[in-house]
Amino acid sequence: MICVCIGRGRHRHMIAEHRHLVEQGARLIELRLDYINGEVNLKRLLADRSSKSVISCRRQKDGGKWRGSEENRQMLLRTAIAEGIDYVDLEEDVATKISRFGSTKRIVSLHDFDKTPEDLQQVHARLVDADADIVKVCTMANDPHDNLRMLRLVKESPIPTIGICMGEIGIPSRILAGKFGAPFTYSTFHHERALAPGQLSYKEMGDVYHYDRINADTKVYGVIADPIGHSLSPIIHNAAFHHMGTNKVYVPFRVPRGNLEEFVGDAIELGICGLSVTIPHKEAILRFLDKIDGAVRGIGAANTVVFQDGKTLGYNTDFRAAMTCLDRMTETRSNDVPLKGKTALVLGAGGVAKALVFGLKRRGANVVIAGRTLERAEALAKYFDCRAIDWSLRHSVKATVVVNGTPVGMHPNVDVTPFDKQHLRPPMVVFDTVYNPETTLLVKEARQQLCKVVTGVEMFVRQAAQQYQLFTGDKAPMELMRDELKRATGAVKW
Repeated sequence: MICVCIGRGRHRHMIAEHRHLVEQGARLIELRLDYINGEVNLKRLLADRSSKSVISCRRQKDGGKWRGSEENRQMLLRTAIAEGIDYVDLEEDVATKISRFGSTKRIVSLHDFDKTPEDLQQVHARLVDADADIVKVCTMANDPHDNLRMLRLVKESPIPTIGICMGEIGIPSRILAGKFGAPFTYSTFHHERALAPGQLSYKEMGDVYHYDRINADTKVYGVIADPIGHSLSPIIHNAAFHHMGTNKVYVPFRVPRGNLEEFVGDAIELGICGLSVTIPHKEAILRFLDKIDGAVRGIGAANTVVFQDGKTLGYNTDFRAAMTCLDRMTETRSNDVPLKGKTALVLGAGGVAKALVFGLKRRGANVVIAGRTLERAEALAKYFDCRAIDWSLRHSVKATVVVNGTPVGMHPNVDVTPFDKQHLRPPMVVFDTVYNPETTLLVKEARQQLCKVVTGVEMFVRQAAQQYQLFTGDKAPMELMRDELKRATGAVKW
């Protein structure tokens, strides 16, 4: 179950949001009294409520906004209990001062906005001793391993426990809470009004992650990156899992460079069966793989990991997806020509560019790499035995294929292009790996110049579809994934 937090300055706004959430199917709603401006009218807030509710009134030192006296705050909490509220959230030091009464369940909580303490078990034991029906531990995640420590605490607790790691690194603990036995997790009413760091919206928790379907048997997949917030992989993979009726969830894991080895070691206990791998881990992940395919060996990078029969297997679906896209544009028919012997200009020297250079060389193309950092371009060219040039010379190459492997043109910087319009000409093939937006300035101008165009959406969907097949053994619902990606890169906001 998802507990949706509401924090508004006016009673009428809080009541309106409460009613809206009930209409949307929310079954448990937390009313944050500390957000109310002026005197709190509990009877008004609690009248005619049609869902179970939690009352909390958080002090500033606990991450709240309460500015009144502690005496008045505790009186509000006692009044909520007397009114028969379903749950009341009490901090550890206050729980011993407010007696149990009626049928109200006591959530005894601790919030640490700096760290996840090393003595989690001892913290938990103290909260249990404060006459808790439910223990709630919310701490800041500074390390991906904090998620496993917290979820392990939830799973092993003899009484119902909500364990949440805050911050972007802690998002997996919110999504996987139900798998490890938490009675509920928390979300916010709207993505722009998070009441705690890393809190996801009710709509996202329901429509993307399908939280209420997650249970102990749910298989976990995900994407590892740093940063992670831009990734749209959870949207399309979870849509595919849901469409196919499988008990699987795909989670974003922010994993800083120095935490990769520990995270791979934690993966099995977290229930992870497969991972998408992106910046900055595509090369570093190779050290932790038991077996790799030929593409990974040739490229020196993996973007997909599968945990199978105690082995860690690595694949590169970027390469296969990119080549499928290019093959469709360059196969011999009418005036089209294959890639062999043709000049391909690759812009960029990062992970995507590496996969593209590998594929183009295998197709027999003469590859020229233009990197914004010449040293990186030269290193990549040396690795694949091709030519590197300075970024300023990119327009001097008479290329049949131009591939943008840089982030130039990506949202929000949509008014720039890595290749000037006057140098685009038919029948040139222009391949932009940027997928947000799909119609970048480069794509728009290439179409105006009557070039053949491959968009980043097509490549992204194809590599994700291949990952889905590696994860599940089943064919991916590509059209659905494509539609979800296009919707997500449009005007829709969570």
